[in-house]
Amino acid sequence: MHKNLIWTSDPGHGWLAVPLADLKALNIETQITGYSYVRGDTVHLEEDLDAVTYLEAAKAAGWTVETTEEHVDWTPIRSYASYQV
Repeated sequence: MHKNLIWTSDPGHGWLAVPLADLKALNIETQITGYSYVRGDTVHLEEDLDAVTYLEAAKAAGWTVETTEEHVDWTPIRSYASYQV
């Protein structure tokens, strides 16, 4: 499987936007922390742990992941709901 994902970063942090269904498909939904955020069917995985967990699981599953970086001065991601299983 091939994925094209967006990596959003502001001056303080970064998040990888992934479909919620990917976490289930990779069986990692219980490994994601509350430092990631959810809006609709998209989970914004925080860069230090959760995005790494996702990328490692995707690689182990044989997926290829390409990212497009989006640098912004401000993002509403922090105002989204914290991820919960």
